[in-house]
Amino acid sequence: MKKEKVGFFQRFLNMIEKTGNRLPHPVTLFAGLALLVVIISGIVSYFGVSVEHPGNADEIIEVKSLLNGEGIKYIFTEMTNNFVTFAPLGVVLVTMLGIGLAEGTGLISAVLRGFVLSIPKRMITFGLVFAGVMSSVASDAGYVVLPPLGAVIFAAIGRHPLAGLAAAFAGVSGGFSANLFLSGTDALLGELTIEAAAIIDPAYAESMNIAMNYYFIAASVLILTLVGAWVTEKIVEPRLGEYTGEFREKLEKLTGTEKKGLKWAGISLVIAAVVVSLLILPSWGPLRGVEGDMPIIRSPFMSSLVPIIAILFFVPGLVYGKVTKGIRDDKDVAAMMSATMASMGMFIVLSFTAGQFVAFFSESNMGLVIGVYGAQFLESISLTGIPLVIMFIVIAAFINLFIGSASAKWAMMAPVFVPIMMNLGYSPELTQMAYRVADSATNIISPLMTYFAIIIAFAQKYDKKMGIGTLISVMFPYSMFFLLFWTITLVVWMLFGIDLGPGSGIYYP
Repeated sequence: MKKEKVGFFQRFLNMIEKTGNRLPHPVTLFAGLALLVVIISGIVSYFGVSVEHPGNADEIIEVKSLLNGEGIKYIFTEMTNNFVTFAPLGVVLVTMLGIGLAEGTGLISAVLRGFVLSIPKRMITFGLVFAGVMSSVASDAGYVVLPPLGAVIFAAIGRHPLAGLAAAFAGVSGGFSANLFLSGTDALLGELTIEAAAIIDPAYAESMNIAMNYYFIAASVLILTLVGAWVTEKIVEPRLGEYTGEFREKLEKLTGTEKKGLKWAGISLVIAAVVVSLLILPSWGPLRGVEGDMPIIRSPFMSSLVPIIAILFFVPGLVYGKVTKGIRDDKDVAAMMSATMASMGMFIVLSFTAGQFVAFFSESNMGLVIGVYGAQFLESISLTGIPLVIMFIVIAAFINLFIGSASAKWAMMAPVFVPIMMNLGYSPELTQMAYRVADSATNIISPLMTYFAIIIAFAQKYDKKMGIGTLISVMFPYSMFFLLFWTITLVVWMLFGIDLGPGSGIYYP
């Protein structure tokens, strides 16, 4: 039998997978990386490596040693805090309390079966990526909810569950800066951009608004959804092959009891949503934004999304369980939620070591120094126009592999690059959008991205041997094609001089 020829791209992905999977278990790896950061910080600090803060010429950023007395004191005194404040930990566990009940009662299975049976199968991939892209309006909650649901949906229709997980993760993380609605990200990054623009032109900065990228991010939704669906079906899924694992989801028609349960669960969900809206929309709503702001974009509501999402799963799950007799009393509720927490054991252990690594990297200032050197390199090569924008995207995408927080990176980079681009005749709005393209596209292949660990934990349900190498090799095509097509779209936008948002042009007047 003639052996099928493997193309260069597939060989490249296989190399990434094999190389990455030679690494230790993710728990051990993050512990080792944390130790490596401690050692390197001591060496680099010994040689006095420092940079000038881009936003404050009087401030010098030095690499802090974690090997000296103060560093060792930090490691021991902050170890517990680094664990409990690791961003995904609380988000995941609180959200999973609600999801766990909905899953334990059978509500999620019934909803998914109804969903899969009611729409054309050829639209499922598209719909999953689209839902992932749109989830950024709910901040980080999409990371916890959609990837595991994507895996279950694909398993239910006989497709590889890891392909469903990857498609959802690509939409959630790779498409984080695309949406049909404004989100907290627009407000956070927009304020930093406006401050940076004021360095050059305070009057221009006063005319800017947080919706400065809205037209482009709205158009990007369709582009990224099409690209994500294509990558899933033409590259990722064929490479994964047939799923031979133990997990299966039966696609049985809904029974009369299940339909009744879904009806009342839906009614309870609407009621819960109305109650939540009453806390936000009226002028007296306690979760409404501060006076003068939009009621949702910058508000206590945005900080309350995790418990709200947990409630919006818990309430219909409880109602469904009571209607279908899956819940008899409060003991059943407690048992279902406890079972969910028990299944999160590996993630909790992973969060401990990953939390130390991320915290040590931040405390040592190594990420900031790497970012400043990258910015200085971009400034020194004297490019202009579209080549400069493309090079900026490449540099920002590289920096994103080392600094997970979008706002932390932009707070460091905006004071440097916004003035540079304004002096070259390009608007702050364009610089921000170029940054957002770079930041989102490489999220899905960066182990420093705070939710990378939870995606590995989800994936190991379907592949016990899943490691960092396998996950990166699965997600790399999404990252590459998102970055390519999103950059091309931005270049076309520039060539035609289309406004990026309301009153937000390409060029600085």
